Amino acid sequence: MTLAEEIRTLKEERDAVLLAHNYQRPEVQDIADFVGDSLYLSRKAMESDRSVIVFAGVRFMAETAKILNPRRTVLLPDLKAGCGLADAITAEQLRAWKAEHPGAFVVAYINTSAEVKAEADVCCTSSNALKVVQQVEPGREILFLPDMFLGDYVRRKTGRAMHLWVGDCPVHAKLRPETLARARAEHPGAPVVAHPECGCASQVLPEVDRVLSTDGMVRFAEETRDREVLVATEVGILHRMRRLNPTTRFSALDAEAVCPYMKEIDLEDVRDALARLQYRIEVDPEVAGKARRALERMVAA
Repeated sequence: MTLAEEIRTLKEERDAVLLAHNYQRPEVQDIADFVGDSLYLSRKAMESDRSVIVFAGVRFMAETAKILNPRRTVLLPDLKAGCGLADAITAEQLRAWKAEHPGAFVVAYINTSAEVKAEADVCCTSSNALKVVQQVEPGREILFLPDMFLGDYVRRKTGRAMHLWVGDCPVHAKLRPETLARARAEHPGAPVVAHPECGCASQVLPEVDRVLSTDGMVRFAEETRDREVLVATEVGILHRMRRLNPTTRFSALDAEAVCPYMKEIDLEDVRDALARLQYRIEVDPEVAGKARRALERMVAA
C-alpha cells in the first residue's frame, strides 16, 4: 500500500478531513480534500462534518480551525510548522500598543497567534483585508498588524489612515524592487502577479500587474492566456497553478522564496498524525472565546 493509499484509508477510519495550504509540498496538496488560502480553509473547516480536522499548514492555521470548531479534534502533523510573521507580535505587545491608542479599532491579520487574535476587533486575510478595512466606520483610528507591507498596500488602496505594526513575512519581505527588476529583465514581457505581503508589491505598485492573494492567484491561473507569468510569492503555489493551467508557464519571481515552516509537513507526518491522532491543538477556552468573535467577523466579511 502506498503512503497516499494509507492516508486515504486512515482518513475514512478516523472520520477526518485533510486541509492543505497553497504553500504546502506538492504531494501533500495532491492528497488533501481541500487546498486553498487561510480564509477558504477556515470556511471549509467550519463546513465539514468530519470529527477530525488535519491541518497541513502552520500552527496559527490549526489554532484558527480549533477556535472555530472547539468540539472537534484538530491535528497539526508537525509542531515545528510555525510562522515567522505570527512571531512578530505578542499579545502583551499588542495590549501596550492599544494602550497608546485608546479606542482604536484593531485589525489583525490571520497570521497571528490565538492570544493576539483575542485582543483584536476583527481578523482578516490577504483576500479580504481591503473589504475588512473599508467596513471600519469612517474616522475611526485603525491599528493594523502585524505585516507592514500588507498594511501599507491596504492603506494605499483604501485611503484610510492606519497605524502599522513593523513586522513582515521573512520570505515575502525578500521579494524587493531589485528582485522584481532582475526578473523582469530575465523574462521580458511576462506579467507579474504579486502577493501583497511582498516588499515589491507595496513599494513599486506600478511595476506589478496584479496584486493578489494566493487564492486570487489560483483564479488568475485558471483564466490567464499569457504564455508566461511571473509569480511573486512562496513557490509552493506554483504546483497548483501549473496543474490548473499547463499551457501557461508560471515562473517564480525568486526560486528561493521558500518558507521552511510550510515545508515541515510531509506525507509521513500526515500518515502519522492520522494513525496516532497527533499532534492535538488546544486553545485556552477564554482566549478562544475572544478570538472567535474576531474570526467570525472575518469569515462573514
